[in-house]
Amino acid sequence: MPRAPTADWLCIGETRGRAARCARAHGDGRMAAWGCVAALGAARGLCWRAARAAAGLPGRPSRRCYAVGPAQSPPTFGFLLDIDGVLVRGHRVIPAALEAFRRLVNSQGQLRVPVVFVTNAGNILQHSKAQELSALLGCEPLLRNDFPRIEGVLLLGEPVRWETSLQLIMDVLLSNGSPGAGLATPPYPHLPVLASNMDLLWMAEAKMPRFGHGTFLLCLEAIYQKVTGKELRYEGLMGKPSILTYQYAEDLIRRQAERRGWAAPIRKLYAVGDNPMSDVYGANLFHQYLQKATHDGAPELGAGGPRQQQPSASQSCISILVCTGVYNPRNPQSTEPVLGGGEPPFHGHRDLCFSPGLMEASHVVNDVNEAVQLVFRKEGWALE
Repeated sequence: MPRAPTADWLCIGETRGRAARCARAHGDGRMAAWGCVAALGAARGLCWRAARAAAGLPGRPSRRCYAVGPAQSPPTFGFLLDIDGVLVRGHRVIPAALEAFRRLVNSQGQLRVPVVFVTNAGNILQHSKAQELSALLGCEPLLRNDFPRIEGVLLLGEPVRWETSLQLIMDVLLSNGSPGAGLATPPYPHLPVLASNMDLLWMAEAKMPRFGHGTFLLCLEAIYQKVTGKELRYEGLMGKPSILTYQYAEDLIRRQAERRGWAAPIRKLYAVGDNPMSDVYGANLFHQYLQKATHDGAPELGAGGPRQQQPSASQSCISILVCTGVYNPRNPQSTEPVLGGGEPPFHGHRDLCFSPGLMEASHVVNDVNEAVQLVFRKEGWALE
């Protein structure tokens, strides 16, 4: 379906209780806020005393510090850190995250290795998310009123009032972008729908996991099927565990290392997350992609995928699962295998192929601080 370069998009998403602003395409045809992944470079100058106090930790941190080996060689690895369930639970910082960043930042407040935050909560601008995260960690901060015909639906995150958003999206799809006019026969194929978050569950302050954007998609798909008798189609699915998300994060890692003057290529990525279906599955899927690319060349990702500006230097992506979020071995949830040794339920999106082996993390640790220490040991970055 041909679309004008200044297409208007219906943007839905008020994830984590925050109302998202609508992103609108500008003259060059690119959306103002894509939101397929919020991958943020870590900020400098961590104010540990205030942050530790907010987390209920002693005000004076340990005098111990981590350093590169004797030769002070540049890092050849980087971190892809999830946020919810790894660094924070809702609006409360996980104490281990403060300890982890104490190891990741040198005495000048600079990162010792490249770090990128990879989160599916993409309904907030990068700058705003950086400010929010910086405040929680106690660090220095890293539309029009007229409505022409809507050309597509961009889903950024689960809304606050699901029934209102579900009704609005259905109105747009069934009316072919003109809900005020209405149509006798709903069009099919319908307007393009893009979703940037497939997480069925996520972890906040509550003891039980909360419904994520993947649950909202499930509702939308069921309603569309029930009303029209046809299957809801997606123009694109992004966010973890999509390979495109990890490609973008890897590119940010590379650019971060170049800005710091670290000439050695980043060969290893360590992806730390709390959700077996999104974080572990995505990291392992990307690891498979890197392994295949190393031996056979980069496989095709299909039409519409981003073109990498240069070949990937990374050779592996190691998954590390923490127990501070969705996954908790002391209180098994529905991510665990069913009784009798059967396969765990599939929490991924309808359009993803399920491979149980990809849900098995390379390492399981208590928290992100243990994850950082594990990686430093494996990479020979000893404690002074």
